[in-house]
Amino acid sequence: MKNVILIRHAKSSWDSPSTDKKRPLANRGVADAHLVSSHIASFLPKKSIIWGSTAKRAKDTATIFLQNITYPLESIIYKEELYTFDVTELVKVIKSCNNSYDCVIIFGHNEAITAFVNKFGNILIDNVSTSGFVSIDFDVDAWEAIEKGHTKKVVFPRDLK
Repeated sequence: MKNVILIRHAKSSWDSPSTDKKRPLANRGVADAHLVSSHIASFLPKKSIIWGSTAKRAKDTATIFLQNITYPLESIIYKEELYTFDVTELVKVIKSCNNSYDCVIIFGHNEAITAFVNKFGNILIDNVSTSGFVSIDFDVDAWEAIEKGHTKKVVFPRDLK
């Protein structure tokens, strides 16, 4: 059994004159990341590999989540390939995961996340919101073999307010 947990970065701020990759989180994004991460902490598997996009907003979201779920910050591996909005690239990264891991947690970006959830999960989601959390199980032993899975849990900030 393999499990993919996708977490879309929290709401970013457009007020700061910076490049897309360096855009920080908005205050609402920080609050929503704390809200969702506190809610899902007991749901996460004990052993996972954690990957994140190299964009500032994804890194900051990952930091908030890991602090709230008491995972060591050093456990996240930042991958340039996850700074993508393309589902094909996201699928490639996920399928490259070492089979010794049964769960991969990814901090990334839309459109790739929503497209992945709709292609591989069994629940149609119009848009995975910022700070959104989606967990999908796959009844396979190898990451390369993932196809249609079962959407196990979906948590959006609006569901908790």
